[in-house]
Amino acid sequence: MTSPYAAAVAQGIWASGAELVGYVPSVGVAPVITALGRPDLVFPLSREEEAMGVIGALPLTGRFGAVVMQDNGFGNALTALTTFNVSYHLPLLIVANIRGGLGEYNSMIHSFSQHVPALLDRLGVRVFDLDRRSGPADWEDVVAEAGAHARMTFRPVVVLAQFWATDGKTA
Repeated sequence: MTSPYAAAVAQGIWASGAELVGYVPSVGVAPVITALGRPDLVFPLSREEEAMGVIGALPLTGRFGAVVMQDNGFGNALTALTTFNVSYHLPLLIVANIRGGLGEYNSMIHSFSQHVPALLDRLGVRVFDLDRRSGPADWEDVVAEAGAHARMTFRPVVVLAQFWATDGKTA
């Protein structure tokens, strides 16, 4: 069964106007990938920087896409994100599962993930946060509006979503 949060993210991605969705496989984003359906429009990519290039290049063809990944993947993606997507004003919706928050079982993930919001902000990448203080309807709206914001500003926009419950189970 898909969680209402994962379903809301998937609905928000499609409502944003995304035509293709690339993802970096992980158990943390698997519920969103399942909820997206459409295997003809949703496909895996091997690394985060590949996702920035492949999906991020869609505006060069008049299209728009989204990437689903974990926030710790920004360690791999930053060069591609800043030298390609940001520098060339290419709109891109990125939805990233937050690691290192409440219920995180992997203690080493905190050393990078806790800095992701500030790092993205420092690089001029707009970030919107989602956690359980908002219901699924808000999640759908924020994801859709983040995609609209990316298209309007011709910039990548990141939605950081907390998919972990305090008991360590996914939302």
